This record gives sequence, C-alpha cells and structure tokens, in this order.
Amino acid sequence: MIKKIDHIAIAVQNLESALETFRNILGCAPEAVRIEEVASEKVRVAFITVGESKIELLEPLSDESQIAKFLAKNGDGMHHIALETDDIDNETKRLVSLNINPLGLPKEGAGGKKIVFLHPKETNRVLFEFAQKKH
Repeated sequence: MIKKIDHIAIAVQNLESALETFRNILGCAPEAVRIEEVASEKVRVAFITVGESKIELLEPLSDESQIAKFLAKNGDGMHHIALETDDIDNETKRLVSLNINPLGLPKEGAGGKKIVFLHPKETNRVLFEFAQKKH
C-alpha cells in the first residue's frame, strides 16, 4: 500500500549551491539537512525535511551516473517523485499486472531504503520511485 509521498527529488549540478538556495527558501537550519553518498547510483544526496516529506537534492559523482545524463539533457530540475510503501515487492507485482513496468529489480537506495523506479514512458513521463524503509 502507498503510504505517502516520501520525497521529491531534484537533480542539481552543484549540491552546496542548491542547498543554500533550498535552505533559504524553506527557512531551515543546517542541522535539518542530511547528506550521504549512494555509491550504487553514483550520486551525493541531501535530504531536507519538510513536514512528513523531504526534498532530495541529487548531485552526480560520475559522468556515468543517471543523474549526470539527466542533467546533460535537461539541466537542473525536477527528477522524480518517491512514494513510500510498506511492501515494495507486492506493489511492484501489482503494477506489473497492470502493465506498468519497473526499471529493474528493487535495490538498496539512500538511507538504506529498498527502492525501485517505474518507467516514465508508462507513467505520463513522470519518473516514480517506490521506497520501503528498512525493517
């Protein structure tokens, strides 16, 4: 079951510059930000908590990362919407039964969450991510 919007992700060329902008917009303190690297995705991410959801800023660590390719094509901007689920495997099966296919198998993402993306060609050009917290 989908529980809530976990985060909205924005691809950025420069994480520090984007963090300053977003912290100013949101009026939040530096300690409200959590930064980590996700080696499997070749990105550095910053999470800014906004109520029950987060804004995630994504900076590529390699020209080979999907975020670097996105930025080269589109520039800085909205990348995906992540939805929190309590059962990513069943949600993935449910969507496959509706001919909405994931981009690969569920894997570990930022914060140790289990994640899977849905193909934007099947979701009105919106990249969706399903995220399940570690148990």
